[in-house]
Amino acid sequence: METKRYPKNENFTVLWTASRCIHSGICVKLLPEVYHPKDKPWVLPENAEIEELKAQIHNCPSRALEYEEL
Repeated sequence: METKRYPKNENFTVLWTASRCIHSGICVKLLPEVYHPKDKPWVLPENAEIEELKAQIHNCPSRALEYEEL
């Protein structure tokens, strides 16, 4: 499983594992300013606060989205 990394800063990174994704669209619905499925990169974590990102990631039903925090 390949996991892509989308850093917000040196302490927080959004992780996405495509093979887990069920394309529920919850990420786009909750944070449309961050998730742009048709673009590359499709995750722009700089467009939200860390707490907003964490809250949205906790709602990902497939756990395709996770985060790493130092």
